[in-house]
Amino acid sequence: MRSLADWLRWQETLHPSAIDLGLDRMRRTLQRLQWRQPSCPVITVAGTNGKGSTVALTSQILRAAGYRVGTFTSPHLIRYNERIVIDGREASDESLVAAFERIDAARGTDTLTFFEFNTLAALLVFDAAGVDAMVLEVGLGGRLDSVNAVDADVAIVTSIALDHCDWLGSDVDSIGREKAGIFRAGKPAIFGSRDMPASIEAVARDLGTPLYRLGQEFNWRHDGEGWFWRGRHSSYSRLPRPALHGELQFDNASAVLCALECLSSRLPITREAIEAGLQKVTLPGRFQVVRKSEPAAVEWILDVAHNPAAAQALAGQLASRPTSGRTIAVCGILGDKDIEGIATTLRDSFDAWVIVGLPSARSVPVDGLALRLANTGARIAKTAATVAEGCEVAQTLANAGDRIVVFGSFLTVGPALEWLQARS
Repeated sequence: MRSLADWLRWQETLHPSAIDLGLDRMRRTLQRLQWRQPSCPVITVAGTNGKGSTVALTSQILRAAGYRVGTFTSPHLIRYNERIVIDGREASDESLVAAFERIDAARGTDTLTFFEFNTLAALLVFDAAGVDAMVLEVGLGGRLDSVNAVDADVAIVTSIALDHCDWLGSDVDSIGREKAGIFRAGKPAIFGSRDMPASIEAVARDLGTPLYRLGQEFNWRHDGEGWFWRGRHSSYSRLPRPALHGELQFDNASAVLCALECLSSRLPITREAIEAGLQKVTLPGRFQVVRKSEPAAVEWILDVAHNPAAAQALAGQLASRPTSGRTIAVCGILGDKDIEGIATTLRDSFDAWVIVGLPSARSVPVDGLALRLANTGARIAKTAATVAEGCEVAQTLANAGDRIVVFGSFLTVGPALEWLQARS
């Protein structure tokens, strides 16, 4: 029998393209598997930034309310199993292998992509576990993403910004239209940012989808040490701040509360569950703060920011968290990202940059990446072939009171997190 690692290596070679958007292969395979749309509520989350935080907040609040929740996210940081989680626990190797065997037997002549295998496995694992709710994160776009084979009872679009333009379009209206492809007729759709492209409203109107917009149908404001949330039918004052860092987490939490209000007849939630979920939520790699004893008092911050909008959020978070020493970047960015846009946004946030290579066919040679970053005004201190080597270099550059920020990709933050864990 193949091991999980063997299955994953094989899946990466099965389909001729790593990305091949479309639902036909998914639907044919699901039909052969005799899979049916879930009887439990499904919350699907799309958007340029904030998807992971929104999924984590939704899952944590539902779990605090006593529900058994299946959560599907991507990509992973360290272990593939992170992508498929039931009630806070990663899917076992055995359950994943069993799902892969069923999918392979049912796919016929279809050559599924790695992500399609991933999505199908999540659905089979959640079915077997009998979850009370599913929270599904879209991988790329929405309309043609494999997650969209599942009908959402509530669809959340967190934000729209320029990213994956080769696949989704070169302007926010085109990208918004693709992401609004997760909407369903008559089912609530939620937009979790204050700047909504016209295409979002157009798709909702054409489908007859009730649209809930941050700042209109629901909203939030600071309330003393906590915050106040207002929805269509309920409101909460003095809620605890979300445990995730950043002002944008209030937008994400507000969208989550709106989604849960829309599902209140099927998934009743108490204030106590909301408070517990907000306070207990964690999400590795999103402005994750780690303090290390060596060198003394050096702070590490890990953030997967990989587009200009996420870089802008990271710059704001760093500015709101002043440090007495220098700020050193460990940066690795894939070649299909807006490298110059990211670097220009963060140029003044760092005193020195360590540029690292990434293990991907989409990566840029490290010297070429360093040159492109330097041309934006970034102060390059060193380059390193790998993330681990870059972390070593940054540690030698850092003095007490400095901080090291690792960012640019999941492929940057994952190895850095693993490196830090090995030294804790």
